[in-house]
Amino acid sequence: MGSTAERKLGGMASSEPGDDGRAIHRVAATVVLLRDADAGPEVLMLERPHDRGSFAGAWVFPGGSVDLEDGLATLPEREAKPGEENAARHAAVREVLEETALELADDQLVLVACWTPPPTVPRRFRTWFYYARAPRGDIVLSQEESIDSRWIRPAEALELHAAGSLSLVPPTWVTLHGLAGDRTVADALQRAEAGASADFATRMVSVDGGHVFLWNGDVAYEDDALMDTAGSRHRLDTRALPWTYHRAIDQADPADPG
Repeated sequence: MGSTAERKLGGMASSEPGDDGRAIHRVAATVVLLRDADAGPEVLMLERPHDRGSFAGAWVFPGGSVDLEDGLATLPEREAKPGEENAARHAAVREVLEETALELADDQLVLVACWTPPPTVPRRFRTWFYYARAPRGDIVLSQEESIDSRWIRPAEALELHAAGSLSLVPPTWVTLHGLAGDRTVADALQRAEAGASADFATRMVSVDGGHVFLWNGDVAYEDDALMDTAGSRHRLDTRALPWTYHRAIDQADPADPG
């Protein structure tokens, strides 16, 4: 499965326009656990402690850092090397068990994306995102990692965030947005298995006192001066609630990631 995923990603590159050479510090893995419900698929979300740790106070999917025990042979480099995704897959299974007490197997994970933070982030974690059908079992939280959990429909999570009552970070928001149209867990998994994994090598641009996140395919991805220029869009505008995601790629654009 790992080698297939690496082929789908085409040799994941994490260099972005304006990259100042700042290193990738760690590799991480995140798992979107899905279950069917009467109103549509639900995802498991965990609330991080408000006073410590990464993404303090945010609602996230289970996940965490890839450790040596997961099979990461070398320190991460600016481009993901063969074997990194396999190590992330092992870490994903381990982290789900540690954070929720739910047990998965490596082959139950479907790779959907790899996220690289902007060069301006002090500590950059390249994070591999997976979908998985949630196994049966009771959720037991690791109190050091999470203070609450909930099963929630992606569209409902986005509505709560828009109302200011649910804290999300951009990768979580975009992932929920991508799931909002799926009618069943099978639909979500089939869509993910059929498509190429997405490469979100992120740029963050300050505009009017807020932030807009750009990805490959956006007309301004390589030049901030083109932010208001007509053309392809692949961006998340977080300057005000509700956040807005724009994905409109010019089919003639050779930079279209597909």
